[in-house]
Amino acid sequence: MIFKRREKRTVPNLLRSLLFPRGGFRRAGQYVLHRMRRLPDNPHRIARGIFAGTFISFTPLFGLHIFGAALVAWLVRGNILAALLASLLGNPLTFPIIAIFALKFGHLMLGMEVALDIHTVTSAFVNAWGELWYNFKTFFTPAQSHWDNLRNFFKTIFWPYCAGGVILGLIAGTIMHYVTLPFIIAYQKVRAAKFKDRMSKSRFLKAPLAAMDKRRLAKAMKKIHLSEK
Repeated sequence: MIFKRREKRTVPNLLRSLLFPRGGFRRAGQYVLHRMRRLPDNPHRIARGIFAGTFISFTPLFGLHIFGAALVAWLVRGNILAALLASLLGNPLTFPIIAIFALKFGHLMLGMEVALDIHTVTSAFVNAWGELWYNFKTFFTPAQSHWDNLRNFFKTIFWPYCAGGVILGLIAGTIMHYVTLPFIIAYQKVRAAKFKDRMSKSRFLKAPLAAMDKRRLAKAMKKIHLSEK
């Protein structure tokens, strides 16, 4: 096949490319911004989509950010594709920072004092998913389910993360909305002006070509008449 890969992509390579882009996060970020600017939609809808994607990135719904971004964009009447692109703000580089700030703010709001670091938070999420999977399997095996660790996880990690993340997500999303909106409007105006300029140039070139075709047609008809005589 013409477009077949020379080297077949393995599952580990695919996961690595999803977590760490081959061209680096800077190039991936530039591509995302480029795609956002070129979205064929109203600038305000695009900006609302960016708000939705930024907001959902501050929630602890790991693995569901894409669906959450699309849902929030639909609720605020924003551009869903812009929301999906903006949800990439939550990535392996930013998640640790977002998690620490959201948890600290959530604990402060709820009046809780819990000593946390990024290793503790990561371990808590991994253990919670592991215990949830174990309890799911107990429905089909004689093993007994255990919910103590999950209760503690939801009390000390998940709910504070939700509380702090929602507030910080609203603030960050609002900032991104008002920061990106004028840039999107300006970019679309420049792009429209360039398109109008290209169209006027094409019309300017079409007129001489049309006149030239008419002259060639007249000469051809004249030759036909002469040959008939």
